Amino acid sequence: MKKVWPHTSRTKLPKNLKPVVDYSLRDLRKIKNYGEKLLPVGFQATEIGRAVKLIRRMKRENCTIFFSFTANMVASGLRGIFKEIVKRKFVDVIITTGGSIEHDVIRCFAPYFLGDFNMDDVKLHETGINRLGNILVPTERYILFEEKIVNILSDVYEKSKVVSPRELIDEIGAHIKCKDSILYWAHKNKIPIFCPGITDSALGYQFFFFKQEHKDFVVDVTKDMNELADIVFSAKKTGGIILGGGISKHHVIGVNIIRGGLDYAVYVTTATPYDGSLSGAEPKEAKSWGKIKEVGKTVVVHGDATVIFPLIIAPFL
Repeated sequence: MKKVWPHTSRTKLPKNLKPVVDYSLRDLRKIKNYGEKLLPVGFQATEIGRAVKLIRRMKRENCTIFFSFTANMVASGLRGIFKEIVKRKFVDVIITTGGSIEHDVIRCFAPYFLGDFNMDDVKLHETGINRLGNILVPTERYILFEEKIVNILSDVYEKSKVVSPRELIDEIGAHIKCKDSILYWAHKNKIPIFCPGITDSALGYQFFFFKQEHKDFVVDVTKDMNELADIVFSAKKTGGIILGGGISKHHVIGVNIIRGGLDYAVYVTTATPYDGSLSGAEPKEAKSWGKIKEVGKTVVVHGDATVIFPLIIAPFL
């Protein structure tokens, strides 16, 4: 039943692979004032400068800050920046996808590696290696993840048969004694991590397997909505720092409808609006839905978050 990863036994990594390395605080301090200096340059450099200014305003006005990102970013060196953001309590709420949870946990115990965008994917599959852009994730990593999560699920089950994704993620953070972990610091600093699409992940597979022997175990995704709504309603103002798109982005802007929309939003995206997708939708479209206030201040930076976001966030860390 647990043979989700059939090629594990034949994983064979190429020689001389270099591991993916997280951004460090030292890296960010080298570019601490660079983002603001880009303001008069033009094109996307100016938008980076504007994003820095808007986030500074969010902090100055004591906004409740919602931070969202997609799982692929946690597989990259951005994980180090996300960890610092949570460690320093720079944001109040995190909304992300299930894959972010597994990448954060796995990388506490074993590295990912740098590959190439043009590798032979059939050969990679035959040798038990998964490609995420130019990042390589050995299938063995998911066996490791399963071993860690099964024990945590058993502990959670002893406490409660019905848990929300937020509660479960907090428990994982409590169990993972790794100071490089986003989840560890979120638990320690009581910053909630919401994951509306949690079953779309390796973690979701583990729920399925666990439930085969524990029929009364329930992960209730609706349970989180009360807590999330309470945060939104109690906020004086709200701001969103939104990296990428998909369900993470929409859950941030969507839940803010109930208070008339976000006051401020910074998007970093590579998507375009011309296919009508939520990922590519610009803030002005969100205003038509009431997801951002009509008078809300917004900035969109078009580019890869692994390059753009360090420049935006460095002045604050």
